[in-house]
Amino acid sequence: MASSTSGTEPTNGNSSSSESVKSQINPIRMPTMEEVRAQEVWDNCAVRSVVSGVMGGGFGFCMGLLLGSLENPIMEDQMAGKQKFIYQAKQMGQRSWRSAKTFAVMGLIFSAVECVVEKARAKHDMTNTVVAGCATGGAMSARGGPKAACVGCAGFAAFSVFIEKVFDTHS
Repeated sequence: MASSTSGTEPTNGNSSSSESVKSQINPIRMPTMEEVRAQEVWDNCAVRSVVSGVMGGGFGFCMGLLLGSLENPIMEDQMAGKQKFIYQAKQMGQRSWRSAKTFAVMGLIFSAVECVVEKARAKHDMTNTVVAGCATGGAMSARGGPKAACVGCAGFAAFSVFIEKVFDTHS
């Protein structure tokens, strides 16, 4: 492209197309050392699992508070206002603690299994989600026996695939 004015303009004189091409090309930005270190920490399966467990526990606690507040005492007619309040607070506390433990364990197991499978396979795809969902569902329902564990495995794997399809993180 030879031009008498400058080396940036095309030979046909159409400067608007040259500006649109320039605006579409973005320079490459190299990550800083802090960003690299943060990514290395997050790539650790133990860190990822603990963070997922804590977040799951927080979500479970909130769900327990919500669902515990919806429970009505059986003998509501015979209770005074203070008794109703105390009963409701105890119910919310018990429900939120149980839900927090359940969701924390669920988040920890799912995240740990998915991370380990992803690192072992060196792929980030739907198979990791299915395996993690199956392991989580099986572990959460294992107390009910082998049949319950199989149903939990299949159900949680299907739910995990559904959630992945909705959020479409493996495109």
